Amino acid sequence: MGYTSSKEESFAVLDAYAAHGGNFVDTADMYSEWAPGNDGHDSEAIIGAWMKSKGNRDQMVIATKVSKLSTRPGLSAANIHAAVEDSLSALQTDYIDIYYAHADDESVPLTETLQAFTELIKSGKVRYIAASNYTGARLQEALDISDANGLAKYTGVQNLYNLLDRKEYESDVAAVVKKNNLWGAPYYGLAKGFLSGKYTPGAKIETMRNTTEYQNDRGWAVIDALRDIAKSHDCSVSALSLAWLRAQTGVTTPIASARLASQLEEIVQVVELSGDELAHLTTLSN
Repeated sequence: MGYTSSKEESFAVLDAYAAHGGNFVDTADMYSEWAPGNDGHDSEAIIGAWMKSKGNRDQMVIATKVSKLSTRPGLSAANIHAAVEDSLSALQTDYIDIYYAHADDESVPLTETLQAFTELIKSGKVRYIAASNYTGARLQEALDISDANGLAKYTGVQNLYNLLDRKEYESDVAAVVKKNNLWGAPYYGLAKGFLSGKYTPGAKIETMRNTTEYQNDRGWAVIDALRDIAKSHDCSVSALSLAWLRAQTGVTTPIASARLASQLEEIVQVVELSGDELAHLTTLSN
């Protein structure tokens, strides 16, 4: 939003999402700072304007993040307190449902970061906190510090995880998520769009994301299997890719994006895979 989707297109996506009963929207202060003419908070501003136009703030669960915007970098207490005000203003709200540490900041003591988040929760500006892009070891350390000091505790994680990006999450963070009963909302649920099934070998697709890392024998084998299984379920390949992710231990809901309302229809379908189908896709993607 504010990058590949204009304000009008974004409103159409959000309208369609809400019409389907969708209520959880994920963003970050640095979205979409990288686009020419943007300074950050572009996505937040669109979401905020949409909620104001609909009068539905109390019906939505809004997650945003701090630490990666170039003008508000890191997880120092001072930066967190300044960044949350910027996000609240952009979102046109007085509270954030889920506030993520967008990336670990090893230059700042975890206790300082968690104390700042605790103060935001006590003030009512934030309801829950979560961690994104933390290693398993650092995530567990943060959880232990919260327990030992009576500080606010990360309730969930958002790391890279999908049918083709499995190794880092499954070998590291997944065990911590399970041990501590956290929720997971992995990003790039569709592997930058590759797992939507729109790519075929040799074809050139107009896209803002580079998916060449997935365009290999393993990737094409997974796509072929997804297409075959999707036919039997009469669903989109995207829905099937997200169904595999949703079935994994510790995953509460996958993050997926739609640039247009028509694309949203592919990802709101909820499909339940059989044990054999899950095992087949898991084996192919190993």
